[in-house]
Amino acid sequence: MDSDIVLSLRNLVKRYPGVLALDHVSLDFRAGEVHALLGENGAGKSTLVKVVGGAIEPDSGTIRINGHEFTRMNPHLARSLGIEVIHQEFNLVPPLSVAENIFLGDRIGGQYLVDFKTMKQRVREIFQQLNITIDPDRRVRDLSPAQQRLVEIAKAVSKDVRVLIMDEPTAPLSVAEVEHMFEIVAELRRRGVTVIYISHRLEEVFRIADRVSVMRDGRYVATRATADTNRKELISLMVGRELTETYPPSKATPSHVALEIKNLSGNGVRDISFSVRKGEILGLSGLVGAGRTELAMVIFGAAPAERGEIWVNGQCVTIKSPADAIRHGIGLLPEDRKGQGLFLEMGVKWNVCFPIIRRISPRGLVDTKAEHEIAAKYKERLDIRTPSLDQRVKNLSGGNQQKVILAKALAAESDILIFDEPTKGIDVGTKQEIYKLMRELANNGIAIIMISSDMQELLGMSDRIVVLCEGQFAGEVQREQFSQNYILDLASGTH
Repeated sequence: MDSDIVLSLRNLVKRYPGVLALDHVSLDFRAGEVHALLGENGAGKSTLVKVVGGAIEPDSGTIRINGHEFTRMNPHLARSLGIEVIHQEFNLVPPLSVAENIFLGDRIGGQYLVDFKTMKQRVREIFQQLNITIDPDRRVRDLSPAQQRLVEIAKAVSKDVRVLIMDEPTAPLSVAEVEHMFEIVAELRRRGVTVIYISHRLEEVFRIADRVSVMRDGRYVATRATADTNRKELISLMVGRELTETYPPSKATPSHVALEIKNLSGNGVRDISFSVRKGEILGLSGLVGAGRTELAMVIFGAAPAERGEIWVNGQCVTIKSPADAIRHGIGLLPEDRKGQGLFLEMGVKWNVCFPIIRRISPRGLVDTKAEHEIAAKYKERLDIRTPSLDQRVKNLSGGNQQKVILAKALAAESDILIFDEPTKGIDVGTKQEIYKLMRELANNGIAIIMISSDMQELLGMSDRIVVLCEGQFAGEVQREQFSQNYILDLASGTH
């Protein structure tokens, strides 16, 4: 074994009923490198991370770290060996302070009393090293998503981390916040920390990774030095085929205005006006905290409007609840799919038909035949990959969960759709399917508002872009004006 290899995985196997999640996976990770791990949803990345972090036990294979070999891990053992995992979903305790979260589970002080003064001083020292400016006394619930991510990184550093696994760490971050996180990753690399970086954003991989390994269908495929590969090769390795078209072209001619908001205020946004036409995809851009999701919640009736008007197909409507929005043909695919878009413990069929349950329940009894036919129709139309319409949606991949939410909106006959971060946490192959579905819907006359933090996605999919800054309208950009710098200038309030 090379002397610089700090973590070595050999022939790891993990089986679930009907699924071989890890199929004899062998991988090596070097000290002081950023090693990207790529693959579509279901490729085995998350299972591999859970095995290394001790959350699950492999059926066979070995894990060798710092010269010691193990056949299984547990979270306490992994942490004692310097392995820390930052999951895609936050793993903090919101009511506690920043300092308390960072040292949760550690003994700072005597046997019975916590030495808060020492704790906060140690937090300040870690923050100074990482150029983080957050008050250690602030409650985590009061922090932005970007600040919470930085707290999780600081928590890992406080444990004398040697191998840091980061799963989609930039998903909730703005461009400027991503830059700060990259600086922290570079600092950890200089200290000799091994960073295993999982991301669906290939531009990030080429930006910070030294090497990249690809998994597909539970198997290890290949490892490349980042300098010796390119986007096309990595996509081909991930999906097993070439993807030639990144963003499908618009073929529709936008017709009349489907949705217009006039001087809309509420939920942190102020005096917003714009319109979207049938057959077009209107991008909604802005930095984290600009008010994009907050605005979507007001339009959908999930948050109250303080003033302003919402017009649907030329008529001023009153929307005080999501039920009102759905009745007027507005559907929302929320950013938080699991928390706001799905009933995770229920089946695909139940989720798809939930918004129209009254329609298919004459005399209070569900027409199960109609329910099955509707769900089967959208399973086929959207290519929802599930072994059964009764499969619990929590067991589906992120891409298929997104398709279930879309099926739910279409079953409710929505002709105005708001997609909030439509491909967040979705692999590159499934992204293509989502893009194709969105464009087909637009070409068929659906009006789409797309909120996205992915600048390439925003530029590639939008017909026009509206930019928000600090809860206010900052500008509208036509396709011939599309420019990343111009949009960022508007979003930051500098233009």
